[in-house]
Amino acid sequence: MGAGGTSGGTERFLLGLAMFVVGGYLMLNAIHVNWYNSFYIGGMRMNTGFLMIPFIFGIGLTFFNYRNIWGWVLMFGSLGLLVVGVISSVNFSIRHMTSFELIGILVLLFGGLGLFLSSFRGS
Repeated sequence: MGAGGTSGGTERFLLGLAMFVVGGYLMLNAIHVNWYNSFYIGGMRMNTGFLMIPFIFGIGLTFFNYRNIWGWVLMFGSLGLLVVGVISSVNFSIRHMTSFELIGILVLLFGGLGLFLSSFRGS
């Protein structure tokens, strides 16, 4: 019996998984992440700390009376804006690399994924 209960082959499964993990590690190692603490809503600069004020009031209102709709709106609205702010303030850039390195990473990543997924098919 192979990977996933099929006759697809355990060797393909392990080789594909190893290639995918190495390719994923090399790709993530090549990405540089910059995170800024502020973002813009409607042209106005918002700091993520400003969103904690309505969040705190929302928590207080919700714990005082859990049926208060404004507490829930403040709490989940500020949490949603915080998530949007964090995602919009992240800047990804890939480090300088040769095309040989990039092709090697992509072959490992997607070739490993292909081998890994093909091991779940029957032979």
